[in-house]
Amino acid sequence: MGRTGLLGPHLRPIQSDVRMAGTAVTVLAWPGDNLMIHAAVEQCREGDVLVVTTTSESLDGAFGELFATALQRRGVRGLVTTTGVRDTAELREMNFPVWSAAVHAQGTVKATPGAVNVPVTIGRTVVHPGDVIVADDDGVLSVPRAEAGTAIASSKARIAKEEAARTAFSQGELGLDRYGLREVLERLGVTYVDASEDVAGGSDGTVGAAESVDRA
Repeated sequence: MGRTGLLGPHLRPIQSDVRMAGTAVTVLAWPGDNLMIHAAVEQCREGDVLVVTTTSESLDGAFGELFATALQRRGVRGLVTTTGVRDTAELREMNFPVWSAAVHAQGTVKATPGAVNVPVTIGRTVVHPGDVIVADDDGVLSVPRAEAGTAIASSKARIAKEEAARTAFSQGELGLDRYGLREVLERLGVTYVDASEDVAGGSDGTVGAAESVDRA
């Protein structure tokens, strides 16, 4: 997808070794208020992922295991939220995956209107209702619904490419050669010198022959 779609490194999973994908149901709520999450539950269907953000930053624990119980009953696959969450032990026990900006026991009120199933901005990405949300230990990605087919095809090609590289690396080939990076080093003026000449590799664009190339 051309390095687009990531929702940012601030969204972290409360669990490990879980991968999730589903259709976005979006929520725009007031800080410290989870009224619109209650309204969104009714709109969720099997295969959905609830995506929650607020009109300004709020890390209060707007979501817990009672919400998860209701959503799990409706077939929702997980939650992505820029707020905090609570009841994390119970959420893990329920196998209800969550990616959040914080874990926070502070509760919220139910007093302010917001919106459900409208475009929301998280990080530098706009998430529309119906977009595909993909999440794992490394973070959360939003794939525009109209581009999902292209993204899948590109992903399959990338998987095949990396499998070939993995095989090559396991047999001793170097990334310098496989990716043509020696020419890049040469073009940038990086040179190799014998370590006995006592020239430090790094900032001056040299690489000690007896040292790791990673220090170039």
